[in-house]
Amino acid sequence: MSDIEIRDDRAAGRLEAIGGGEVVGCIEYFVLDAPERALVPVHTIVEPAHEGKGIAGSLARELYALSRREGVVVAPLCPYVVKWAERHPDEAPAADPELLRAAKEWLVAHPGRF
Repeated sequence: MSDIEIRDDRAAGRLEAIGGGEVVGCIEYFVLDAPERALVPVHTIVEPAHEGKGIAGSLARELYALSRREGVVVAPLCPYVVKWAERHPDEAPAADPELLRAAKEWLVAHPGRF
């Protein structure tokens, strides 16, 4: 895992894991503005050749670290990130149910985004 770099491509809504000069995994997300600003992960993807190397967990950890640096919360809709957050409550505070509802409504209102 030490040869993996994680970068945030905010314009594309992707937190990317780069290895060997190529994207080997990512979390696709959007930024919710109301009822409060939040990062909302929707999908976690790791290329099959790179599965089992801890990349998805590193992406989830960095997403929460990014949210702390920016002073915003994470409202996870991605099943992987939800499970990761349940296993790491010290790093991943639970999102307010109202915020999760708003994130789900945003997805319904933007069907072509993901």
